[in-house]
Amino acid sequence: MTETDSSGARGGRTAEHRSPAPGDADLRRIGVHPDHWYPVALSRRVRRERVIATSFAGERIALYRGRSGAVHALEDRCAHRQVPLSMGVVDGEALRCCYHAWAYRGDGRISQIPYLAKGDRRPPRGVRGYPVREAYGLVFVFPGDPEKAEATALPDVPAFGSPDYRTMTFSRTVRCHYSFMHENLLDMNHQFLHRGVVGRLRPELLEQRTGETWVEARYLFTHTGGKRNRGASLLAGEGIGGSDSADVMTIRTRYPYQTLDLLPEGAARPAFRMWAAYVPEDAEQRVCHTYGLLTIEKPRIPAVMHLAWPFIRHFTERVFAEDRMAVEAEQRAWDEQGEDRNHEVFPLILNVREVLRANGVPLVPRTATPCAGLPDPLP
Repeated sequence: MTETDSSGARGGRTAEHRSPAPGDADLRRIGVHPDHWYPVALSRRVRRERVIATSFAGERIALYRGRSGAVHALEDRCAHRQVPLSMGVVDGEALRCCYHAWAYRGDGRISQIPYLAKGDRRPPRGVRGYPVREAYGLVFVFPGDPEKAEATALPDVPAFGSPDYRTMTFSRTVRCHYSFMHENLLDMNHQFLHRGVVGRLRPELLEQRTGETWVEARYLFTHTGGKRNRGASLLAGEGIGGSDSADVMTIRTRYPYQTLDLLPEGAARPAFRMWAAYVPEDAEQRVCHTYGLLTIEKPRIPAVMHLAWPFIRHFTERVFAEDRMAVEAEQRAWDEQGEDRNHEVFPLILNVREVLRANGVPLVPRTATPCAGLPDPLP
């Protein structure tokens, strides 16, 4: 793996970087690579013997939980009349279309057409079934080559389920290309945007590293004035009174996911750790769904966390709302201009753009061609 290293104002060496050349593909026309596990729903939304509709990059997906509790993911179109299977009825471990009651197994094979006799001719294939797994309170699907699913690991969220941390889950639609989200979190120079929530923060880039599939940045954060939100103080592990100590924040894009760890000064472990995935909803990938897991260190006194939880939730929602406002404005500018006219000067962001561009796939116009590799029906 290729790796470069650079440091900020603390005397380290500076990594070489380059501005995008004229022949480089516009990053906003690069789609996410499908050969990864992507969350498409909260587990609690997929109730037993119920079905819901979701999507990945314009592919409509019906998620249903069978009687056994297992979750299945199917192409959300009946092979008969193309009526959404998400309008259907769960029957044991099968899903029946609401229109003519065609039944599908969890792998997409047709298990029954009620009004046909056993020897009658049946359609040559069913619908696409997606590999599916549940973890961290989320339902993940593998939209790429199904033969690669077993060998592809789910993302690692080390603090999830730890007795030392409590998890807050986020699920929000953001009307922008997923790359804007990666850039927003990595570029902590935008703290002016959050001045009304966190006060005046001074971020100092200590170090940045990059490889073929990842980018990492370490910042030193110092609170330099202004009113600091109570939720921010609690989230940073500073207790009710707050503190002006310096915190080290480490942010990583490890394709296709993103993580953030905040280590308060003098602490042995992070006060909070965040994991996020930005899952495109539409075929042009100009709208994404953000799934986030924020794991927060529990204080010594359990009651403090209970009291602090609403403040932390309110704080994080306010910060996210401001970030969403900014990235959606970026997307609108791209839509109006028809191309990326950003004049980016921060080497870290140029590096993450290269990682996203190199690991993604070009977006191509969708055509109404049959899906390859669909399962044949059982005799």
